[in-house]
Amino acid sequence: MASTYTIGQLAKTAGVPTSTVRYYERIGLLHPDVRTAGNYRLYGEEALACLRFIRAAQTTGFTLADITALLQLRNATPHVCQEVQALIEERLSDLEQRMADLRHVQRVLKSTLKKCREGQWSGRCHIIETLTVTSASR
Repeated sequence: MASTYTIGQLAKTAGVPTSTVRYYERIGLLHPDVRTAGNYRLYGEEALACLRFIRAAQTTGFTLADITALLQLRNATPHVCQEVQALIEERLSDLEQRMADLRHVQRVLKSTLKKCREGQWSGRCHIIETLTVTSASR
């Protein structure tokens, strides 16, 4: 006999909050197998496998939109690998851009810290003054 789970049991088994299961259901990633007469959601093993797939894909860096596409591709055409590779290339491109942005922020912060340390004995903080002027002009 196949296992059935309430939303709380499913969440606990998968190691996620029940709010996550509800959210995935709301956006159409996950569906209960049935609802009881009392309107409780009941999920089966397939829902548990789907929830674990979603979490593994998120850990890999896929967005929920990507995961929606991946779930649709699981039972699709022989060209699935090419479509998955395209998604991976998009994520890599996004990641490379975020890393470049972070490297820029790192350079700015290091430069700012250096300026701070050079002028710390003047009794005024050049960085706070600069940020104050910058924020006032916006």
